[in-house]
Amino acid sequence: MSLISKARITALGAYVPPKKLTNFDLEKQVDTSNEWIIQRTGIMERRITEKDVYASDLAQKAVKDLEQNYKKSLANLDLIVVATITPDFLTPSVAAVVQGALGLKNTVGVLDINAACAGFVYGLYIANAFITAGQNEKVLVISAEVLSKITDYTDRNTCILFGDGAAAMLVERDEENPGFFSCFYGADGTLATKLYCTNLSPHFKGTKLEKQRFLWQDGRAVYSYIIKTIPRGMKELLKRAGMSKDDLNWFVPHSANMRMIQSICEKMHFPMQKTLTSLEQLGNTSSTSIPLAIWLAEKQGKLKKGDKLALYGFGGGLNHAGIIIEW
Repeated sequence: MSLISKARITALGAYVPPKKLTNFDLEKQVDTSNEWIIQRTGIMERRITEKDVYASDLAQKAVKDLEQNYKKSLANLDLIVVATITPDFLTPSVAAVVQGALGLKNTVGVLDINAACAGFVYGLYIANAFITAGQNEKVLVISAEVLSKITDYTDRNTCILFGDGAAAMLVERDEENPGFFSCFYGADGTLATKLYCTNLSPHFKGTKLEKQRFLWQDGRAVYSYIIKTIPRGMKELLKRAGMSKDDLNWFVPHSANMRMIQSICEKMHFPMQKTLTSLEQLGNTSSTSIPLAIWLAEKQGKLKKGDKLALYGFGGGLNHAGIIIEW
């Protein structure tokens, strides 16, 4: 069944910190090498925030970029949805901090969601659903991650992966030319401890956790889940949209690892040259990687009006979510 839609994306903005952390920098910190990192991940460098810069700071700059590049006003905004796993606080939400910092009216709703690397896709789904249901006219979807603050830079298996960044998309009512076609999502919570970050307890239901405060993952288990799940998910996503993969102009998976993306494309029989990523220069930015890939493609002149894009996020949960949009 196709997704009912009365909305479309009307603007995009992004921001990445100026400070770069290259593979050569990491060579000086842990037992690794530029060649080893590129061969296994495809990442060459990532952006890192300063100590006193947080998710809400990056989010505000992404929104400012959106306003400036698309000449959009947020005066009549109804709702802010922020996807993040690295909020400034447990409460209040990053969305609330952003609303206050931008001086938006106090009737704007604010909501944070935590769906890990699938978060931005869920944010777009929520925006379309609220607008289509007649509850809102204009929703701002933001992803902001400062993963450097929960990365253990003594762990050679994880510190090579993660970077910081933010992106924002404006979704507005458009009944005549809607831009959302289908969605599909799911999860396997029995694999929750295969990718996690916790400050709460060294144990989870009787199992001792490997690490506290920092991100930790069982790379093999995550890889196995993704390689089995995403090709099937994409098949269902296309089926619900009444499309084939040939109808897609671009596939935009979560930029987790280039090897993983290549394996997914091979299983889907989808060409890598029609796949957008952001990991080479920006690393794995969790929920922000998908909109950053689109932002980079737009800057490079790759996107055309009317292009069909399949966005597919996957990660902690373990969960996954896909959505097909028209640019």
